[in-house]
Amino acid sequence: MNNEPVEAPVPRKGMPSPRLDEAEFKSRYKEQFFDPAFQPHEAAIDALAEVAWQAYRDSRKSPVTRKAGAEFADPDYDLSVEWLSARDAIRDAQERYEDRARTPTILIVNGSSRSQHTCPGEMSKSFRLAEIARSTIQDEARLDAEILDLSRLASEYGRNIHPCKACFSTAAALCHWPCSCYPNHSLGQTQDWMNDIYPLWVAAHGVMVITPVNWYQVSSPVKLMMDRLVCADGGNPDPTLTHGKDATEAKKVEMSGWDYPRHLAGRLFSVVVHGDVEGVENVRRSLSDWLCFMKLSPAGAYAELDRYIGYWKPYATSHQELDANEAVQEEVRNAARALAEAVAERRAGRLKPIGSNLKNPHPK
Repeated sequence: MNNEPVEAPVPRKGMPSPRLDEAEFKSRYKEQFFDPAFQPHEAAIDALAEVAWQAYRDSRKSPVTRKAGAEFADPDYDLSVEWLSARDAIRDAQERYEDRARTPTILIVNGSSRSQHTCPGEMSKSFRLAEIARSTIQDEARLDAEILDLSRLASEYGRNIHPCKACFSTAAALCHWPCSCYPNHSLGQTQDWMNDIYPLWVAAHGVMVITPVNWYQVSSPVKLMMDRLVCADGGNPDPTLTHGKDATEAKKVEMSGWDYPRHLAGRLFSVVVHGDVEGVENVRRSLSDWLCFMKLSPAGAYAELDRYIGYWKPYATSHQELDANEAVQEEVRNAARALAEAVAERRAGRLKPIGSNLKNPHPK
């Protein structure tokens, strides 16, 4: 194998600029105050728009920083205090994960965006299945279970999962763990939920994803979460290595040798996918493949499930179809039981991570 140093490629440029002029920026900023109730405060809104414009003009992405300190490659680099807080939350979660005195935890993800608290006016079947799984894990297996309800992206004020910017595809080291793309105050990209979601995944000994099929794919909230979890699979825990988002430096770091750390490796998973007419098998395989690639381990055949509920029946009666389908309900309980059993076996030392003794066939 040739160990000669390889020159890092120059980042490719050439896309048109998305920058707005002052008038267009302020027009968009003020759209959030469309309600006539804000009209008496127009002068105050104009003042806020001016402050926001200055932040945008000057690209003040992270307006509050502190020196990184001795634990980082460049102690003098100014790191976002918000990123440092997110990093600390992940560290605390990892300590809980490793604490053998604590009861193991299973994270159950409700992947449906449907909720009685917004336009659909009715709860989702995914949420009902998540509750079935939660009660099974808690009442039968006596493990801790927590539901991450992604429907809150559509029903709760101030809940966002901003899209992944694909930093990893420029260079692995440019994708920071946890993600440092957000919040971006200059672009108004704030209230990002992922800094709360990362610790939930890190602390979990098992993860159970329950999702409907939306147009042959996972739901929008699940896909947003999946994409933003890319930093857990090879992401860089030290942003000072790349001095923030310096693409040229990131390419040099990766080309000099990168170990692609798997920050969620070893956790166990279950996947439950339900649909109405098409797509359940492909979505279940897609989710399973994604989790396996991140080096999570499947909890066995019973833990991976794809089923139709009310096949080609009216959507209006879908909950009645679930009521009547006691077999699917029991299969979801079995998936939860299989995951809980695998977590208990792993805690007891009787179940090693799949592939833990294998060599990596891909050179670093």
